[in-house]
Amino acid sequence: MKAGQASTYALRVLRRPGGVGSFTNWAAFKKNFWAEFFPIDPDKSATLALCNREQYRQGKRTLDEYIDSFWALVEQAAYPDGLQLCLMFRDGLHPTLME
Repeated sequence: MKAGQASTYALRVLRRPGGVGSFTNWAAFKKNFWAEFFPIDPDKSATLALCNREQYRQGKRTLDEYIDSFWALVEQAAYPDGLQLCLMFRDGLHPTLME
C-alpha cells in the first residue's frame, strides 16, 4: 500500500483516531476495505470516473497507460461513442501533449 489509491486509503486509516486499532475486528476492516476498493456498482463508478474531468487525467501515466485505462472505463460503463467521449479523452491528456 505504497502508491495510488491503496496509499491514500492506508494513510486515511492510520490518521484516524486509533489508527488500525480503530477496527474492532477483522470483519469490520474487511467491510471497510471492500467498500473502498470494490464498489457495489462498478459500471456506475466507471461512468462517474469518466465524467469527472477534474479527477480523471493522464497525470504521470504514459500515454499508453492512459489510453488503456480510458478504454477500460468506457467498456465497463458501456459509454456510447461520440463527440462527448472524444472531449473526455482529450481533456484528460497531459497538457504538454496538447501544445
